Amino acid sequence: MSSSGTAPAYRRLTVDQRRSQLITTALGLFAHRPPEEVSLDDVAAAAGVSRPLVYRYFPGGKQQLYEAALRSAADELELCFAEPQTGPLTQRLSRALDRYLTFVSGHDAGFMALLQGGSVVETSRTSAIVDEVRRAAAAQILLHLDTPHPRPWLRMAVRTWITTVEAASLIWLDEGKRPPVEELRDWLVDHFVAMLTVTAARDEEATGVTRRALELEVPEGRVGGLIRRVVPVVSDAAHLLDEQPSDDEA
Repeated sequence: MSSSGTAPAYRRLTVDQRRSQLITTALGLFAHRPPEEVSLDDVAAAAGVSRPLVYRYFPGGKQQLYEAALRSAADELELCFAEPQTGPLTQRLSRALDRYLTFVSGHDAGFMALLQGGSVVETSRTSAIVDEVRRAAAAQILLHLDTPHPRPWLRMAVRTWITTVEAASLIWLDEGKRPPVEELRDWLVDHFVAMLTVTAARDEEATGVTRRALELEVPEGRVGGLIRRVVPVVSDAAHLLDEQPSDDEA
Protein backbone atom coordinates (compact mmCIF):
# COMPACT_ATOMS: atom_id res chain seq x y z
CA MET A 1 0.00 0.00 0.00
CA SER A 2 1.31 3.46 -0.84
CA SER A 3 1.96 6.00 1.88
CA SER A 4 -0.81 8.18 0.45
CA GLY A 5 -3.46 5.47 0.63
CA THR A 6 -5.03 6.12 4.06
CA ALA A 7 -5.10 8.91 6.62
CA PRO A 8 -3.58 8.29 10.05
CA ALA A 9 -5.96 7.19 12.80
CA TYR A 10 -5.14 10.21 14.92
CA ARG A 11 -3.49 13.62 14.64
CA ARG A 12 -0.46 14.33 16.77
CA LEU A 13 -0.89 17.57 18.69
CA THR A 14 1.76 20.14 19.43
CA VAL A 15 2.68 20.83 23.04
CA ASP A 16 0.50 23.95 23.14
CA GLN A 17 -2.41 22.20 21.44
CA ARG A 18 -2.30 19.25 23.85
CA ARG A 19 -2.07 21.50 26.88
CA SER A 20 -5.00 23.55 25.62
CA GLN A 21 -6.99 20.36 25.00
CA LEU A 22 -6.41 19.14 28.55
CA ILE A 23 -7.36 22.51 30.04
CA THR A 24 -10.54 22.68 27.95
CA THR A 25 -11.44 19.12 28.94
CA ALA A 26 -10.85 19.82 32.62
CA LEU A 27 -12.85 23.03 32.47
CA GLY A 28 -15.74 21.13 30.93
CA LEU A 29 -15.68 18.66 33.82
CA PHE A 30 -15.29 21.35 36.47
CA ALA A 31 -18.22 23.22 34.91
CA HIS A 32 -20.78 20.69 36.09
CA ARG A 33 -19.06 18.98 39.02
CA PRO A 34 -17.31 20.48 42.06
CA PRO A 35 -13.52 20.35 41.57
CA GLU A 36 -12.99 17.93 44.46
CA GLU A 37 -15.18 15.38 42.65
CA VAL A 38 -13.07 15.43 39.45
CA SER A 39 -9.99 13.22 39.32
CA LEU A 40 -7.07 13.19 36.92
CA ASP A 41 -8.36 9.82 35.70
CA ASP A 42 -11.62 11.57 34.78
CA VAL A 43 -9.75 14.22 32.83
CA ALA A 44 -7.56 11.64 31.07
CA ALA A 45 -10.59 9.53 30.11
CA ALA A 46 -12.55 12.52 28.83
CA ALA A 47 -9.56 13.70 26.77
CA GLY A 48 -8.87 10.21 25.43
CA VAL A 49 -5.31 10.14 26.78
CA SER A 50 -3.41 8.31 29.49
CA ARG A 51 -3.02 9.53 33.06
CA PRO A 52 0.81 9.72 32.68
CA LEU A 53 0.33 12.05 29.73
CA VAL A 54 -1.75 14.41 31.89
CA TYR A 55 1.07 14.40 34.47
CA ARG A 56 3.59 15.13 31.73
CA TYR A 57 1.85 18.42 31.01
CA PHE A 58 0.81 19.14 34.59
CA PRO A 59 3.47 17.65 36.89
CA GLY A 60 1.87 19.44 39.80
CA GLY A 61 -1.12 17.15 39.39
CA LYS A 62 -4.73 18.13 39.86
CA GLN A 63 -3.97 21.39 41.64
CA GLN A 64 -1.90 22.71 38.74
CA LEU A 65 -4.49 21.58 36.21
CA TYR A 66 -7.31 23.15 38.22
CA GLU A 67 -5.49 26.47 38.43
CA ALA A 68 -4.84 26.41 34.68
CA ALA A 69 -8.52 25.68 34.00
CA LEU A 70 -9.54 28.42 36.43
CA ARG A 71 -7.20 30.86 34.70
CA SER A 72 -8.84 30.00 31.38
CA ALA A 73 -12.33 30.55 32.86
CA ALA A 74 -11.18 33.82 34.44
CA ASP A 75 -9.93 35.11 31.10
CA GLU A 76 -13.32 34.32 29.58
CA LEU A 77 -15.20 36.01 32.42
CA GLU A 78 -13.07 39.13 32.15
CA LEU A 79 -13.95 39.40 28.47
CA CYS A 80 -17.65 39.36 29.37
CA PHE A 81 -17.41 42.96 30.57
CA ALA A 82 -15.36 44.21 27.62
CA GLU A 83 -17.85 46.30 25.68
CA PRO A 84 -17.52 49.25 23.25
CA GLN A 85 -17.96 52.51 25.14
CA THR A 86 -20.77 53.84 22.98
CA GLY A 87 -24.52 54.07 23.38
CA PRO A 88 -26.66 54.06 26.53
CA LEU A 89 -24.92 52.66 29.60
CA THR A 90 -27.81 50.30 30.39
CA GLN A 91 -27.53 48.71 26.94
CA ARG A 92 -23.80 48.12 27.46
CA LEU A 93 -24.45 46.55 30.87
CA SER A 94 -27.19 44.36 29.43
CA ARG A 95 -24.88 42.96 26.75
CA ALA A 96 -22.11 42.34 29.30
CA LEU A 97 -24.53 40.59 31.65
CA ASP A 98 -25.88 38.46 28.80
CA ARG A 99 -22.38 37.09 28.28
CA TYR A 100 -21.69 36.73 31.99
CA LEU A 101 -24.94 34.90 32.76
CA THR A 102 -24.47 32.65 29.73
CA PHE A 103 -21.12 31.60 31.20
CA VAL A 104 -22.67 31.10 34.65
CA SER A 105 -25.47 28.98 33.23
CA GLY A 106 -23.03 26.82 31.28
CA HIS A 107 -20.69 26.27 34.23
CA ASP A 108 -23.22 25.97 37.04
CA ALA A 109 -21.62 23.55 39.52
CA GLY A 110 -18.11 24.80 38.86
CA PHE A 111 -19.17 28.43 39.22
CA MET A 112 -20.87 27.71 42.54
CA ALA A 113 -17.88 25.79 43.90
CA LEU A 114 -15.53 28.54 42.76
CA LEU A 115 -17.34 31.48 44.37
CA GLN A 116 -18.66 29.75 47.47
CA GLY A 117 -15.17 28.54 48.38
CA GLY A 118 -14.35 25.62 50.61
CA SER A 119 -13.00 23.47 47.78
CA VAL A 120 -10.15 21.14 48.66
CA VAL A 121 -8.23 22.68 45.76
CA GLU A 122 -8.75 26.28 46.84
CA THR A 123 -5.50 28.13 47.55
CA SER A 124 -4.31 31.70 47.81
CA ARG A 125 -3.51 31.52 44.09
CA THR A 126 -7.01 30.46 43.10
CA SER A 127 -8.50 33.13 45.37
CA ALA A 128 -6.24 35.71 43.70
CA ILE A 129 -7.48 34.63 40.26
CA VAL A 130 -11.11 35.06 41.34
CA ASP A 131 -10.38 38.46 42.87
CA GLU A 132 -8.64 39.51 39.65
CA VAL A 133 -11.87 38.84 37.74
CA ARG A 134 -13.81 41.04 40.16
CA ARG A 135 -11.31 43.87 39.88
CA ALA A 136 -11.17 43.62 36.09
CA ALA A 137 -14.97 43.76 35.90
CA ALA A 138 -15.05 46.80 38.18
CA ALA A 139 -12.36 48.50 36.09
CA GLN A 140 -14.42 47.93 32.93
CA ILE A 141 -17.54 49.41 34.53
CA LEU A 142 -15.58 52.48 35.65
CA LEU A 143 -14.32 52.94 32.09
CA HIS A 144 -17.95 52.93 30.93
CA LEU A 145 -18.58 55.63 33.53
CA ASP A 146 -15.59 57.55 32.11
CA THR A 147 -14.04 57.52 35.58
CA PRO A 148 -11.03 55.16 35.58
CA HIS A 149 -9.70 56.59 38.86
CA PRO A 150 -12.75 57.25 41.07
CA ARG A 151 -12.91 58.48 44.63
CA PRO A 152 -13.99 56.01 47.36
CA TRP A 153 -17.80 56.30 47.17
CA LEU A 154 -18.06 55.62 43.46
CA ARG A 155 -15.47 52.87 43.59
CA MET A 156 -17.36 51.26 46.47
CA ALA A 157 -20.66 51.45 44.59
CA VAL A 158 -19.24 49.70 41.52
CA ARG A 159 -17.44 46.99 43.49
CA THR A 160 -20.54 46.41 45.59
CA TRP A 161 -22.57 45.93 42.41
CA ILE A 162 -20.06 43.36 41.11
CA THR A 163 -20.50 41.48 44.39
CA THR A 164 -24.28 41.71 43.96
CA VAL A 165 -24.03 40.22 40.47
CA GLU A 166 -22.03 37.29 41.85
CA ALA A 167 -24.40 36.70 44.77
CA ALA A 168 -27.49 36.95 42.57
CA SER A 169 -25.94 34.49 40.11
CA LEU A 170 -25.37 31.95 42.89
CA ILE A 171 -28.90 32.38 44.23
CA TRP A 172 -30.29 32.07 40.69
CA LEU A 173 -28.47 28.76 40.21
CA ASP A 174 -29.63 27.54 43.63
CA GLU A 175 -33.22 28.46 42.70
CA GLY A 176 -33.07 26.31 39.57
CA LYS A 177 -32.30 29.23 37.24
CA ARG A 178 -35.46 31.07 38.14
CA PRO A 179 -36.58 33.75 37.37
CA PRO A 180 -35.84 33.62 33.61
CA VAL A 181 -32.35 34.84 32.81
CA GLU A 182 -33.62 37.88 30.88
CA GLU A 183 -35.53 39.06 33.97
CA LEU A 184 -32.47 38.54 36.16
CA ARG A 185 -30.36 40.56 33.73
CA ASP A 186 -32.85 43.44 33.66
CA TRP A 187 -33.14 43.43 37.46
CA LEU A 188 -29.35 43.63 37.81
CA VAL A 189 -29.21 46.56 35.38
CA ASP A 190 -31.95 48.32 37.37
CA HIS A 191 -30.01 47.59 40.53
CA PHE A 192 -26.94 49.30 39.10
CA VAL A 193 -28.93 52.40 38.12
CA ALA A 194 -30.47 52.54 41.60
CA MET A 195 -27.11 52.14 43.34
CA LEU A 196 -25.53 54.81 41.15
CA THR A 197 -28.40 57.19 41.90
CA VAL A 198 -28.28 56.60 45.64
CA THR A 199 -24.52 57.16 45.64
CA ALA A 200 -25.01 60.38 43.66
CA ALA A 201 -27.25 61.66 46.46
CA ARG A 202 -24.27 61.78 48.81
CA ASP A 203 -21.22 62.23 46.57
CA GLU A 204 -20.45 65.06 44.17
CA GLU A 205 -18.32 62.93 41.83
CA ALA A 206 -21.05 60.30 41.59
CA THR A 207 -23.57 63.07 40.85
CA GLY A 208 -21.63 64.17 37.77
CA VAL A 209 -21.08 60.58 36.63
CA THR A 210 -24.77 59.76 37.01
CA ARG A 211 -25.87 62.83 35.06
CA ARG A 212 -23.51 62.03 32.19
CA ALA A 213 -24.70 58.44 32.10
CA LEU A 214 -28.38 59.39 32.16
CA GLU A 215 -27.90 61.87 29.31
CA LEU A 216 -27.13 58.91 27.02
CA GLU A 217 -30.35 57.09 27.86
CA VAL A 218 -33.49 57.25 25.71
CA PRO A 219 -36.96 58.07 27.13
CA GLU A 220 -38.39 54.67 26.29
CA GLY A 221 -35.30 52.78 27.45
CA ARG A 222 -34.52 50.95 30.68
CA VAL A 223 -34.03 54.05 32.83
CA GLY A 224 -37.28 55.61 31.68
CA GLY A 225 -39.17 52.41 32.44
CA LEU A 226 -37.50 52.12 35.83
CA ILE A 227 -38.43 55.69 36.74
CA ARG A 228 -42.05 55.15 35.73
CA ARG A 229 -42.23 52.05 37.93
CA VAL A 230 -40.45 53.56 40.90
CA VAL A 231 -42.08 56.99 41.08
CA PRO A 232 -45.52 55.68 42.20
CA VAL A 233 -43.89 53.58 44.92
CA VAL A 234 -41.82 56.50 46.20
CA SER A 235 -44.82 58.83 45.94
CA ASP A 236 -46.97 56.50 48.04
CA ALA A 237 -44.21 56.24 50.63
CA ALA A 238 -43.88 60.04 50.73
CA HIS A 239 -47.62 60.41 51.35
CA LEU A 240 -47.43 57.93 54.23
CA LEU A 241 -44.56 59.86 55.78
CA ASP A 242 -46.42 63.15 55.39
CA GLU A 243 -49.43 61.68 57.18
CA GLN A 244 -47.42 60.63 60.22
CA PRO A 245 -47.33 63.16 63.09
CA SER A 246 -44.11 65.03 63.67
CA ASP A 247 -42.27 64.90 67.00
CA ASP A 248 -43.86 68.22 67.99
CA GLU A 249 -47.35 66.89 67.26
CA ALA A 250 -46.89 63.53 68.98
